[in-house]
Amino acid sequence: MGEAKTTVMKSRTKSNMKDLVFIMLGILSYSVGYTAFILPEKVVMGGASGIAALVFYATEIPTWISLAVINCTLLLIALKALNLQFIIRTLTGVGILLFFVGVLQPFFEAHPIITAGEDKFMHVLIGGAMGGAGLGLVFSHNGSTGGTDIITVLLNKYFNMSFGRAMQFVDCTIICSSYLLFRSTETIVYGVAFTLVATIVCDYVINGSRQTVQFLIISKKYQEIADAINTDVRRGVTLIEGKGWYSKKDVDLLIVLTRKYESQEVFAVIKAIDPDAVVSQTFCQGVFGEGFDKIK
Repeated sequence: MGEAKTTVMKSRTKSNMKDLVFIMLGILSYSVGYTAFILPEKVVMGGASGIAALVFYATEIPTWISLAVINCTLLLIALKALNLQFIIRTLTGVGILLFFVGVLQPFFEAHPIITAGEDKFMHVLIGGAMGGAGLGLVFSHNGSTGGTDIITVLLNKYFNMSFGRAMQFVDCTIICSSYLLFRSTETIVYGVAFTLVATIVCDYVINGSRQTVQFLIISKKYQEIADAINTDVRRGVTLIEGKGWYSKKDVDLLIVLTRKYESQEVFAVIKAIDPDAVVSQTFCQGVFGEGFDKIK
């Protein structure tokens, strides 16, 4: 019993360390996109980073200071409404974010890698892609960057507003407020572009690694196909006995779950054994369990 408990603890520690490494890499990517491509172009995005950017453009107060004040204020306001795990996760993510932004902003101000205004739209796209990829890594490893995530949780809890709608409401409010400072709708357009790109890339990072394919295979040579998939693709196969309604004959149906990148191997096996097999392929949002993602 003691050995089993020790093994579980070691496994959890290893998993937590892995998550922390990827959270740091994700926040680093977000911070580079934010400080190297977005701030020089004076673009306002959603979230606490957008508020910090507005403050920086108006007063030149470093963004890490504004981020620290915003997150501390929101956490104190919402302390009773948040659970301990969310608070710990948020403090960890915010601490890493403040460090990277605090170091990278003065670095890129002294050593710019872009010329502001030269190709603003491309810079926004690059910043959005890096920001979205970074957030995708953070979220897929149970991390949080704080900020308006806290407001979103509060809106969901007290006003029964969905997380997606709450995030859209908060982000649109921040982006539109940039008009008060710049008196230009162009800034709003760039902010919306950043948000769209970041959202698409973030979703791709989160769901891309989890994309799986389900095969339904009907073949008279089902035994050979099942053995080959087990041996060559190294995936499990489930056999279901059925009956064809038109022919009234018994039919053996194979169900196979694989990663998306393994699907061509499955097709190659089927084609080599029975080119006339009936095959149905569908994409799954995620498969959890042995051989796939862990249930979290």
